[in-house]
Amino acid sequence: MRLLRAAGRAFTGIPYIVLGYDAATEPGMRVNAAAPLLDKARAVVPVPLDNETIVRANGAAMAVGGAMVASGFGARVGAGIIAASLIPTTAAGHAFWEIDDPMQRKMQQVQFVKNLTMLGGVVMILAGNKK
Repeated sequence: MRLLRAAGRAFTGIPYIVLGYDAATEPGMRVNAAAPLLDKARAVVPVPLDNETIVRANGAAMAVGGAMVASGFGARVGAGIIAASLIPTTAAGHAFWEIDDPMQRKMQQVQFVKNLTMLGGVVMILAGNKK
């Protein structure tokens, strides 16, 4: 069981390391995708950072959380970091309900559901081992 848990943590954490690193180092189009959600947030809470910095910080948080999950050192804390980061990322980056083109809408819906699956993995880690 120990080997399976280690493999599961690695398989769960590695995508966040890779994708988080990409977002942190090359935010690119993610900044435009995040803008509508960040604008709504700024209407309620003053956010003193620019959108690119927020996207980079979000990516860095995912990468760090992924490393914690994959390594097993602070896996539950890492899973919490990922969950807190993944929810706004999913809402901002895969808002399929706002897309009119059927093909693009379906692609974003698939990505949204994929992110829900990934969120399920980190929630399971957060829940811990209850026998």
